Amino acid sequence: MEKELSPTMEDYLETVALLKKQNNIVRVRDIGRLLNVKSSSVNAALKTLSKKGLVKHERYEYVDLTLDGEKIACNIQSKHDLLLKFLTEILNINDDESLQDACKIEHVMSPKTLDRLTKFIQFLETGIDGERQKWLKSFKYY
Repeated sequence: MEKELSPTMEDYLETVALLKKQNNIVRVRDIGRLLNVKSSSVNAALKTLSKKGLVKHERYEYVDLTLDGEKIACNIQSKHDLLLKFLTEILNINDDESLQDACKIEHVMSPKTLDRLTKFIQFLETGIDGERQKWLKSFKYY
């Protein structure tokens, strides 16, 4: 069951997952630093996510994802990675702009659009040898 989350709450989940992957432990101050928010905002978000059963966090302790939280964070990260790939490799948008746009789009993309975009990228990747590069060069020139 997918839990209804705001884009901000999704960003918190994604950040916890990223920090856990990088450091194995996640602290409130690390989340705040990465998202550029105060510890009080992080604590409020963690309280909300904890009530939804997505994170485990006790005051002054480390933060961890529950299984449901991991699943949702993984889905968000997959969307983000797919969008980033599309924006940078297909549309040739610079890294900073594509990163910002991917972060915004990942929260509002419907499952149908995600599925179609995934299939489109897979189609391009499984094309005849050299055809993808030729197609991308033509697109870039256009």
